[in-house]
Amino acid sequence: MPIVLLSLVGVGGVVIVTQFLTSAIDYYCNVDEIGVRSGCETTSRLRVQGTVEQNSLKKTDNKTSFVMTFNNKSITVAYAGDPGGVFQECISVVAHGRMVNEVFESNRIEVKHSNEYVEQNSERLETSGSAACSQAQE
Repeated sequence: MPIVLLSLVGVGGVVIVTQFLTSAIDYYCNVDEIGVRSGCETTSRLRVQGTVEQNSLKKTDNKTSFVMTFNNKSITVAYAGDPGGVFQECISVVAHGRMVNEVFESNRIEVKHSNEYVEQNSERLETSGSAACSQAQE
């Protein structure tokens, strides 16, 4: 009995460590790098940065979909749930997930909204297309 219990604990530990390491090695890509840059293959789990396009946000039941753009390249994102918080159109976000049939299926959304991020990365945001979107909102 102790050997069985010890074996189960060992297997559980391996599963937890494997899950942690798998999520820790998600590649960070911009929308325009998907399928182009090494590590940003469409078969991999990715963290993708882009700007939520204006007028693309749609919420139905327990799903949220939107178009995310970076350097004039776009992908459709499907998120199971409501990102909540300060999530909205015309802001930079990072979506975690993978490409499935030309749609990026995300299970986590991070919003880049802090003044510190904008101050340190203003050039990156300008090249992403978010500056034009935010000016249209003002």
